[in-house]
Amino acid sequence: MESKARRIVEDLLDANSFVEFGEAITARNTDFNEREKKVASDGVITGHGLIDDRLVFVYSQDSTVMGGTIGEMHAKKITSLYEMATKVGAPIIGFIDSKGVRLYESMDAIEAIGSIISAASKASGTIQQVLAVSGNCGGALSALAAVNDYVVMADDAKLFINSPDTIDGNCIDKLDTSSAEFKYNSGNVDVVCRYDEMPICIRNFIDIVPGNNFESGYDDVSEDDFNRGVDFNGTDDIEALIREIADDGIFVETKPGIDSAVTGIIRLAGHSVGVVANAESDGVSRLDCNGVYKMTDFITYCDAFGIPVLSITNVDGYVTDTNTEKYMADALSKLALAFSSANVSKINLIVKNAMGSGYIFMNSKALGADMVYAYPSSNMSLMDEKSAAKIISAGNDDVSEVASIYKKEHSGIDNAARRGYVDRIINPVDTRKYLIDALEILDSKNNYSDYKKHSAK
Repeated sequence: MESKARRIVEDLLDANSFVEFGEAITARNTDFNEREKKVASDGVITGHGLIDDRLVFVYSQDSTVMGGTIGEMHAKKITSLYEMATKVGAPIIGFIDSKGVRLYESMDAIEAIGSIISAASKASGTIQQVLAVSGNCGGALSALAAVNDYVVMADDAKLFINSPDTIDGNCIDKLDTSSAEFKYNSGNVDVVCRYDEMPICIRNFIDIVPGNNFESGYDDVSEDDFNRGVDFNGTDDIEALIREIADDGIFVETKPGIDSAVTGIIRLAGHSVGVVANAESDGVSRLDCNGVYKMTDFITYCDAFGIPVLSITNVDGYVTDTNTEKYMADALSKLALAFSSANVSKINLIVKNAMGSGYIFMNSKALGADMVYAYPSSNMSLMDEKSAAKIISAGNDDVSEVASIYKKEHSGIDNAARRGYVDRIINPVDTRKYLIDALEILDSKNNYSDYKKHSAK
């Protein structure tokens, strides 16, 4: 009878494309397991296959074989797979369902988990890594969820460092910190779905990203019109705008559990493009620490794989709470570093507000944006005119005249364009046309001055 672990691999890959490696590998004897029955594959299935004719490597832990526990040879199969995937530049996908370390292998088992985490860390930024938490993933093994680029979790799976019942003052009935819901809302996983839906979620991600850090990520299968108009219905549903911009309306979102910012991958004229956007709540869009860290991680990921970044900007300022005072300066500095150091194409689209210092950190010209577009109805200003007038007027009751002058001379997107902070003001309907044009212009982006030997004349 075909195991569950093997069946999900078959469901993931193109029909009849799976080729298994290491089927005959078994654990070596130790002082404690001399009488253990040797089982082929040692609790993990490894091999390669195709997703839409693209090569991928896959491992799948089999919890029916020694609980899917990790020992020396189990880990060796996985690390060998990583070595091969890195050599040929193909994505690696892992299905995790394990009861942890193999007790009778003692420290060999601990070292084995360490070797898997090391292999994943070394491969980071080189090949795409997808982790599917299909069952139990606890202890040190859960660190793989942070190392991998995309994490899919079955709705009944468990992911934890410490089990809920071991946390002081907690029990699983009070708060299940290992549940898919908790991990989703914490931003630890990208997708929560039924077990049988995991393969399609993984295929959607693999289909839209480059397989390694040398691939272009270009796919010309879409027949979507480059000049198709964009229907802009406001900023209260930023995901709808992203889908409206994208080829065929396809948007693979990452870490949606952190909803103060939106990140994910689309295609524009066939090119993979990473999108970062501010999310609006009750008509206001403010940066918070979780959203800023989320955007930072995503920009770093895009830069590692050569994926252009499109920021969709609507920012009114910062959330005012204690977390902002504790962590926001650190979060903003990391976001600034991510934008300014990324050498991929960087395009900024201002769709509503670019207010105060918050705008600086949203892919501004100051941080190296290659191209900045803005909608005619958008606004860029240090602050709103009434607040500015109160400060300028030093407490005078009637500030309307000062507010009017401030708005005329210092606010508005036209003023920003006159100062060179916006390259072009565009109508929403033309958004796709201009974004695709910018991508084409920047396709050969390079800092050619770095290669200059001397002046030609």
